[in-house]
Parts: sequence; C-alpha cells; structure tokens
Amino acid sequence: MSRIADRARTAQVLLVEDNRGDAVLTRRAFKRANLASDIVVAETGEKGLSILRREGEHAEAARPDLILLDLNLPHMHGQDFLQTVKEDPDFKRIPVIVLSSSSADMDITDSYDHHANGYITKPLDAETYDDIVTCIEQYWFTLMQLPPDQPPPAYS
Repeated sequence: MSRIADRARTAQVLLVEDNRGDAVLTRRAFKRANLASDIVVAETGEKGLSILRREGEHAEAARPDLILLDLNLPHMHGQDFLQTVKEDPDFKRIPVIVLSSSSADMDITDSYDHHANGYITKPLDAETYDDIVTCIEQYWFTLMQLPPDQPPPAYS
C-alpha cells in the first residue's frame, strides 16, 4: 500500500469535464495546492476512457492516481463512464470522485451505487474550488493508503 504523495513521481489526475470554465478553475486550484500534480482533461467520457486505455494519441498517457468526474457530459453520461471504469478490473481501484453541479439525491445515490469513492457538489466560486482541492489533496493524496502503483494495462 502507498500514499499518492509518497510515490516517486508527480501525482496524475484525470479530470473528465466538458465545461471549460470548471476545468480552468480546477486546474488553477491544483496548481495552487502543495502537491505536484499533472491534470489531464477529457471533455467527454469517451475521451476519458481512451486516455485510461491508452488508445491512439493517448498511447503514452500516464495512469491516473485519481479521477475527477462530472456527470453531465455530452454523449456518454458520467454515470456510464463511472460504471465502465468500476467494472473494468484494470481500472476499478482508481479512486473516482464525482464533482458535479447536481446535488440531486438520485445522482448522489446512483454515483455511490456505481462505486464512486466520493461525491462533491461543484462550488460557485474560485475560493471554494481551492478549499475543495485542498481537502482532496489532504485526504486522497496524503492520508489515504491506496493499492501499489500499477503499470497501465497492455492493449493491442
């Protein structure tokens, strides 16, 4: 077991988010955080899966340590992305935190039913984004023990 902060590399975060403004706020909040991290943004669930599977132009993509997932995505809904990730033996141990504008009980319940590791309602201001990222960093990167870093699966 290991903590993300103890790994001998920069923390890798996959942000599956179609709203450019929210992606910018999240990136800025991570940039201001204490832990060095690389944020890769996928604007659709399909692109997020392609990055995870290291397909095509994403063949050299790093395996994420954490996935931040919006639910309201074009084409593939975030719940479908979440279900696909958590049913895949190569990816099911990657923590997925839903970061959605929805605070609907059904969205929260469905996310946990699909094995989300957490659910956060998106804040309305940049300062609160910073607070959320600080909490994510402290909890997921510094405190939580995760399975050992695993090499990405080989796809043909």
